[in-house]
Amino acid sequence: MDSLFWPGAERAGDLMTPAALVRAMVEVERAWLEALVAAGVAPADAGGQLGAFEIEDARGLVAKVASGSEAGGNPVIPLVRLLRQQFSGQPAAKWLHRGLTSQDVLDSALLGCLGRVLAQVRAELDGQIAAVARLADRHRATPMAGRTLTQHAVPTTFGMKAAQWLTALLDARDGLDRLPPLPVQFGGAAGNLSAVVELARLAGSPDPAATAVTILRTAAQTLDLQFRTPWHTARAPITAVGDALVGCCDAWGRIARDVIELGRPEIGELAEPVAEGRGGSSTMSQKRNPVLSVLIRRTALSAPQLAATLHLAAAEAVDERPDGSWHAEWPALQSLSRGAVVAAAQAGELLAGLEVSPSRMAENLQAAGEGIQAEQRSMAQLFPSPNQPETYLGLTDFVVDDVLNRARETRERR
Repeated sequence: MDSLFWPGAERAGDLMTPAALVRAMVEVERAWLEALVAAGVAPADAGGQLGAFEIEDARGLVAKVASGSEAGGNPVIPLVRLLRQQFSGQPAAKWLHRGLTSQDVLDSALLGCLGRVLAQVRAELDGQIAAVARLADRHRATPMAGRTLTQHAVPTTFGMKAAQWLTALLDARDGLDRLPPLPVQFGGAAGNLSAVVELARLAGSPDPAATAVTILRTAAQTLDLQFRTPWHTARAPITAVGDALVGCCDAWGRIARDVIELGRPEIGELAEPVAEGRGGSSTMSQKRNPVLSVLIRRTALSAPQLAATLHLAAAEAVDERPDGSWHAEWPALQSLSRGAVVAAAQAGELLAGLEVSPSRMAENLQAAGEGIQAEQRSMAQLFPSPNQPETYLGLTDFVVDDVLNRARETRERR
């Protein structure tokens, strides 16, 4: 994901970059080799050698892995070859990758990278929830025109609108919390772990199957991933993460749409925070474009298709290891996860510095005229002597308080 094609991509830093994936794959190989050593299957000096390996030239290594990936259809094969060359003549070269298959390494590495993505998104969401909770509380009595189907509906408050934003953010955060622990992927060539069991048998283990399971658990713990039996063609761990990230993008997109609409000059109720050099036009000096909101909406509009690719790939997985459907996941995961991190950072900045104009909200409400009280007046017709208040705000305070309590409970629970 290049900033020329995806403005703001630098906000995602090194999350889910090619270099990050190569480092994660090396970590998987390291954890597996050390687990073989700990179980007495590989010699003691093999693990220490790979443990000392450091990627000094990440760009150069990535380029070599990338250029060698087409021949085998995935980046693990050239990486293993390069690592074995690095340790030529040493035990690590002999024992590296033994008992694994390429999908084990790449799936585990991708889940490790996704774990860091999810941690960043959670942190951003927590900051946004706090910011919007403050908006909802501060503006619970700030009157404005409620709008439905783009038209004036009934009076409401900006605190009520912010409470709706907050509800969406809390739902997105709950979606992340409902994700099961990210699992490791160790299954061998056909998912039955036959190779590692055979290694344990040849090493003299009295119970090769139990030794193999111990190796799996040890490696999973080292990688801080959940131990799980192989899921080569059962791709729910991937689609679940994709769905959770799309849920976050939905929430941010919904907020950004409101900021764009209410920031129109003829409405003027909201405005993005000012930042030097942002929001200008190449030819129209008077413009202050809502760039953050525009870019957030871009992500929200793109994310569902990427998650759909993950689901289609899951449905098309075949045999004991999938063919092109597995390969289709990688770019979709990278674009979705990095895009979500970028949108999270942009939404955080937007909400922390959002400019609210109560005076413009009041002016627009007044300009709407008596028509905006139509629903209230229709209720009054049912009573012979109606006591008609000046505004019609219903249970606004109740809704705001309820959502603020939910935000408070969410914060305390974490």
